[in-house]
Amino acid sequence: MRQLDVRSVGTVAAGGAAGAVARHLLVGAAGSSGWAATLAVNAAGAFLLGLLLERLTRGGPDTGHRRRLRLLLGTGALGGFTTYSGIAVEVLARLDAGHWAGAAGYGLGTVLAGLAACGAGVLVGARRAAR
Repeated sequence: MRQLDVRSVGTVAAGGAAGAVARHLLVGAAGSSGWAATLAVNAAGAFLLGLLLERLTRGGPDTGHRRRLRLLLGTGALGGFTTYSGIAVEVLARLDAGHWAGAAGYGLGTVLAGLAACGAGVLVGARRAAR
């Protein structure tokens, strides 16, 4: 069994706190909430994660400073910034209201939007690296 690395946990926690605060401030400044804000934040976070991981992967193996950046920014900050638990809240609200198709559509649509956004981030990262 692999031993827990306290520094890695601290790195993820610091990034996660910063990402959660950034999400809170951004959504509050936009004056929005609910499904649209959840979708926008998750898509933006997925795009940034795709971009980050593409750039880090092109830089070499997941060791040293690349690993610390992945943990801080990817797992931590973008993990805290995105709110996939919010998908569950939005889906359950639709189910409680009897809107089964809306619940399925929102859940599937959000996941597909995240995949597309992540893919776009990877493409942007790859194009920037090619220059």
